Amino acid sequence: MDAAVAFNPSSLLSRLPSLNPNRLLPSHPSFYKPVLIKSIHTPIHTTAASKFPFKTTSLSCSAVTSSPPPLTDLAIDKLHRLASEFESLEPIDRVKLLLQYSALLQPLDESSKVVSNRVMGCTSQVWLVAELDEAGKMRFKADSDSEISRGFCSCLVSILDGADPEEVLSFKTDDLAPLSLASLQNSRVNTWHNVLISMQKRTKALVAERQGKKFGELFPSLIVTDDGVQAKGSYAEAQAKFLFPENSQVQELANLLKERKIGVVAHFYMDPEVQGVLTAAQSLWPHIYISDSLVMADMAVKMAKEGCQYITVLGVDFMSENVRAILDQAGFPDVGVYRMSEEKISCSLADAAASPAYMDYLATAPVSSPSLHVVYINTSLETKAHAHELVPTITCTSSNVVPTILQAFAEVPNLTVLYGPDSYMGANIAELFRQMTMMTDEEIAEIHPKHNRNSLKSLLPRLHYFQDGTCIVHDIFGSEVVERIKDMYCDAFLTAHFEVPGEMFSLAMEAKRRGMGVVGSTQNILDFIKQKLQEALDRNVSDHLQFVLGTESGMITAIVALVRKMLSVNSSRENKVSVEIVFPVSSDSVTRTSCSSPQGISLTEVGDFMKVPVIPGVASGEGCSINGGCASCPYMKMNSLASLLKVCQHLPNDSDRLSAYEARRFSLCTPNGKLISDVGCEPILHMRHFQASKKLPEKLISQIHNCSNDGNPASSS
Repeated sequence: MDAAVAFNPSSLLSRLPSLNPNRLLPSHPSFYKPVLIKSIHTPIHTTAASKFPFKTTSLSCSAVTSSPPPLTDLAIDKLHRLASEFESLEPIDRVKLLLQYSALLQPLDESSKVVSNRVMGCTSQVWLVAELDEAGKMRFKADSDSEISRGFCSCLVSILDGADPEEVLSFKTDDLAPLSLASLQNSRVNTWHNVLISMQKRTKALVAERQGKKFGELFPSLIVTDDGVQAKGSYAEAQAKFLFPENSQVQELANLLKERKIGVVAHFYMDPEVQGVLTAAQSLWPHIYISDSLVMADMAVKMAKEGCQYITVLGVDFMSENVRAILDQAGFPDVGVYRMSEEKISCSLADAAASPAYMDYLATAPVSSPSLHVVYINTSLETKAHAHELVPTITCTSSNVVPTILQAFAEVPNLTVLYGPDSYMGANIAELFRQMTMMTDEEIAEIHPKHNRNSLKSLLPRLHYFQDGTCIVHDIFGSEVVERIKDMYCDAFLTAHFEVPGEMFSLAMEAKRRGMGVVGSTQNILDFIKQKLQEALDRNVSDHLQFVLGTESGMITAIVALVRKMLSVNSSRENKVSVEIVFPVSSDSVTRTSCSSPQGISLTEVGDFMKVPVIPGVASGEGCSINGGCASCPYMKMNSLASLLKVCQHLPNDSDRLSAYEARRFSLCTPNGKLISDVGCEPILHMRHFQASKKLPEKLISQIHNCSNDGNPASSS
């Protein structure tokens, strides 16, 4: 039976919400005026019947001809004709036409259907082969195990096969917008974009090879399989070595924690040496938890309820302060809370919010209309308290900041929101809302039911963010790193924390629209990797997934642990999946030891870390290179394994020697005469209420209205 007749479009078209045709606007100026080139409506059976025999239909495939196109038939002209043809058809007929293009595509040899030729990000298996012929023209072949994806590939090959490299590279994913089948699943439509990007990457590589030049420079990476972990590059070797700690270290720590009833809450950004031991010790002592900052205090309360008498916090000082304050609020003032250094464990964002400039920024809140301060959790309790007495304040994290702001605007008419202190995150939030104004009201309602295009446009002038606060780690993901990612990893999955600069944010958002990226918190990044790996395992075919890690490199321990666990469950299957984690760092971001090693090492056994040729982080504390940076927080690295063991060994009988390690319990008062610990906790409790109910607490709304009336948010506290 003919493929177009047998295909039942309704079963496919009704599954998921349609793509918004306004989301991707074509960038080529000719798309905004009538196409002057007439579409060739030659019946298929007279055009290519001898080469591609199949049943004759009333539809045609104008961009494919039986003979090579003339030199004047530029790729953009073929795209115009193809777009015109698709746009003239009803949705069901567009799908049928796509299936006809599928039948026109020459199948690849089985020898070409290998993992190295796979196009990442496609739901089905898609293979692409590219060559540069003697005349300097690009030659493409493609295939897929899905008829729909074969149709996409056929259209792209028909446009770009035989094109100059410059033509291939000049195309943008937005140029394919007129070809989108609005009712297909997003994952299917994304095939257009993923195949085009793969074509362009391979074109760059082939041109560089023809010119005798090196095509870019790879970042270090770790490749995880069910057999172990392979490191590529010195930085990756240093990270990987700590994934397999000494059993004696693990046992010693677990015994101490168990004997002295000590719980451990640690941030994802811990040093890999510490995380490796903690991760291994989790099987011996359940009260160890590694997470983002959102749930660290919650887990501390849970540990206290289950009998832990002490909580050790591996993070920066605002995290231990939050844990101390929340334990007090939960009724556990006798549970000791200890940090990991005698010195201050700072944070560049917390320092920015503690500056006079930040309080001056909050003072700009209008007193005649309702205002809300949404403060990033990466701030001290003292900052939260002082801010809350200036402007009603709710804490947020990178994972809940967007729903918090949208809900606030929905609940309080004419609200002004001041976000801080992270300037990059503030700019990224504003840009995200601007992009959302290009979506349909239905799509916006799926994100937040109380908003539409008009409400988003009206809130943008009332959203403000602090202009002088950055995370020193995420600051390195700037334009130079982005350009290198574009060249070498444009076809990979891209992850980015909400704190990255605008260039990285925009790149990750573009990848997100193609189903190839995520922008959010550390937990969002972990969940995205888990989702994509599970999808690959469910397909039950051999595959290689590549993820660019756009956040602190300490995340690698949690990622590898997750991936290895998922792969081990499927280790008996014949088809294997490997996962590569790419570190966007420079060669300047490591300290070399006296040891040397080969370019890539396989790490499946434990060993002395001094056998590693480099140690993560630069020597003598100097700054990281702007060509990549170390993606490693120097403050987080103050949480050493030695410090953790020292604290545990001195508890409980020698606790007097740990006074400098105790988390601060604030006894000072705010300018209004209230305890900093009480006022500073309230924004956190407001966030916890929002997390549970998805609404702002009534107390906070009352504070917002009272502040606009008498200028004192604390008056209703």
